[in-house]
Amino acid sequence: MQRETLDTLREGVAVFGSDGRLRLYNSAFAAIWCLTPKLLDAEPHVDEVTAWCSLLYDAPEEWERTRAIVTSIVAERRSYDSQFDRPDGTVLACAALPLPDGGTLLTFSDITDSKRAERALIEKNEALETTDRLKSDFVSHVSYELRTPLNSMLGFAQMLAEPAFGTLNDKQREYVDDILSSGNTLRAIVDDILDLATIDAGSLRLQLAPVHVSSIIEAAKQGVEERLKQNDVRLDIEIEDGVDEVVADASRVTQILYNLLSNAIGFSEPNSVARLTCRRDGAMIAFSVADEGPGIPEDFQDTVFDRFESRTQGSRHRGAGLGLSIVKSLAELHGGTVTVESAPGQGSRFTVRLPLKQDMEAPETETDPMRAKQAG
Repeated sequence: MQRETLDTLREGVAVFGSDGRLRLYNSAFAAIWCLTPKLLDAEPHVDEVTAWCSLLYDAPEEWERTRAIVTSIVAERRSYDSQFDRPDGTVLACAALPLPDGGTLLTFSDITDSKRAERALIEKNEALETTDRLKSDFVSHVSYELRTPLNSMLGFAQMLAEPAFGTLNDKQREYVDDILSSGNTLRAIVDDILDLATIDAGSLRLQLAPVHVSSIIEAAKQGVEERLKQNDVRLDIEIEDGVDEVVADASRVTQILYNLLSNAIGFSEPNSVARLTCRRDGAMIAFSVADEGPGIPEDFQDTVFDRFESRTQGSRHRGAGLGLSIVKSLAELHGGTVTVESAPGQGSRFTVRLPLKQDMEAPETETDPMRAKQAG
C-alpha cells in the first residue's frame, strides 16, 4: 500500500532503514537514477545505491554526506538540502530527513524546467544591463564626438562675425549667419537626441527642489524672446493667484516650457498671440501653452508626441520632431502628464500637469557634464 501511494508522487523517494539498507522506493526514484526494480528490490546498502547514482552525478562529497546521514547514529544525524546539477542537464533538488525510527528519507525533485526559466530570466536581465551600459557609453561617446566639433565650428563662426577679426561684406555676413543658424539647429537636435538617450538609459535623475513658478516661466520666456521677435508673435502670460511654488527640477521644467513655446511660435502666423497660463489643478500644477496656428488634424494627435514626428508642412517651424517627445518624457519623469487639444483652423493647446509636491530625496542628475544647453 505504501509503495502504491509513493508511486503517485512525481518526486523520487527512497527510505533507508537504520542498517543503511533500502526499505522502500517509488518508480520516480528509479526513473530519475535509471535503476531497475531488480536492483532496488534486493534492498541494497546505501553504499551500493550511491555508487550507482554517482554514474549519473559524480560528486563524491555529496554522496559521502548522503551516506553519513543514513548510517550515522541518531544523535549525530541532521537533515539537509542540496541541489544536484547533473552533466546531462537535469537539475535535482535533494533533501535528506532523519526518521524517528532511525531510518532516513531521501527525496529527489526534478526542477530542471524551473531552473531553466530562472537562468533565462537571469540571462535576459544581464543582457538588459549590458544594453543599458551600452546606451550610457553611447551617450558619452556621442556627446564628445558630435558636440566637440560642433562647438569648434560655432566658436570660429562667432569669431568671424566679430568686427575685431575684420569687416565682412554682405555676402560673407550672410554666409556666417547661415553657419551659425544651421550649427545652432544641429546642436539643438544633438542635444535633444542625447536627452532622450539619457532618459532611455535610465541615467537622468531629477534635481527636485521647491522653485518659484514665476522664475521658471521667466527663464523659458527669455529663451524664446528672439524667436518671438523674428516671427512677430506676442506672448501673453497668465499665472493664477496663489500659484507660487512647485517641487520640481527647475531646469527640466524650463526645458518643457521652452519646447512648448518654441513649438507654438513655430506654428503661429505673424501678428498672432501665443499664450502661456499656469493654474492649480487639484494636487497638480497645470502649464498650458496655446497658439493660433493651423491646428492639428485629429488623426495626427495620437502620434504628435512620438519621436521624429514633425508636422512642419505649411508652417515656418523646423525641427527633427523631438521637442514634444522630450516634453512627454520629462513630464512623466516628474510623475506628470501632457495632453493636447486641437482642431484644424483653431490652433492647439498643450497642457502639462505636474505634482505640486514630491519627495525631494532624489539622486543628482547623471547627465553629461559637458552639457550646457542654452535656451534659444
